[in-house]
Amino acid sequence: MKNIRKTTALTALGLAAMMLAGCASASADQGTAKKDDLDELRLGYFANVTHAPALVGVSEGLFQGALGDVKLKTEVFNAGPAAIEALSAGAIDATYIGPNPAINTFIQSGGESANIIAGATSGGAALVVNDEISDVADLKGKTLATPQLGNTQDVALRSWLADEGFTTSTSGGGDVNITPTENAQTLTLFQDGEVDGAWLPEPWVSRLVVDAGAKVLVDEKDLWKDGAFPTTVLLVRKDFAREHPDAVDELLEGHLASVAWLDDHAGEAPEVINGALEDATGKGLSDEVLARALQNVTFTVDPHAETFEKLVSNGLAAGTQKKGSIDGLFDLRALNAQLKKDGQEPVSAAGLGED
Repeated sequence: MKNIRKTTALTALGLAAMMLAGCASASADQGTAKKDDLDELRLGYFANVTHAPALVGVSEGLFQGALGDVKLKTEVFNAGPAAIEALSAGAIDATYIGPNPAINTFIQSGGESANIIAGATSGGAALVVNDEISDVADLKGKTLATPQLGNTQDVALRSWLADEGFTTSTSGGGDVNITPTENAQTLTLFQDGEVDGAWLPEPWVSRLVVDAGAKVLVDEKDLWKDGAFPTTVLLVRKDFAREHPDAVDELLEGHLASVAWLDDHAGEAPEVINGALEDATGKGLSDEVLARALQNVTFTVDPHAETFEKLVSNGLAAGTQKKGSIDGLFDLRALNAQLKKDGQEPVSAAGLGED
């Protein structure tokens, strides 16, 4: 609104006229201003096959094409808790992430931090071990790795071990020692015999199997009904979504395009994903590792919200999560609007938010 300087020379009538003129000018400015003057959208993801929708969306320009004049800025993380730190600090606006860190930030913030706006990947996680371990009982006294304390695979391992009667501790020790370790280092430690196994996402499961001779002791899909469980979802900071709804719609447009691209270009996908992994990490995967990893994942915009109450229980059992409600965790309205527009079936928030 234009500034109006009050002076003794103004009459009451003149002052009122100027104020009305100023208000009219402000209203006109608001009517002609861009709905969203955002300069850039900052997106996080991991250099994992389970984050292929992000890898493809970035490398094929699908996000940037959807965002138009808004510049896409990306940051690569190793695991969920680190991405959540960046999201909570306002350093990124959205991130591809595992479900448990998404649950944690929502509960710890009293539902104010972020919302899951779409699914990305189902499946693609397992416990791999060395040849000395042939069954569950052999795990006692062993050391296992996970990507990071409190990340989705860390929670899965701890809760599964609890179900099997083993004790663990978030500070180490117990019947089975769990050591949160960066994925590339886990491969080296496994090859050197410093860890006996690890619960990991793809492609690290396949890397340990193919490159280091590990074997799968537990495929996580066997622990879920119909083998469907979320490995990766798309999480957006609530403040960002409120301030820039158009940008969120455009991000979802790029995300949907990425998942569709993966479905429609199965033959090209390995090369594109590998190129994106090489850009992110400086090193790609062997054809054998990548082929095996892709066999174990499904790319879908359905976040499988029906599994999240169980995921909460797992986090509590693992000792990595506070008690709290996840009512309102999902906001799938924008996603379902785009799915409806494209003639596709909507996805459900399972009573845990808007859909």
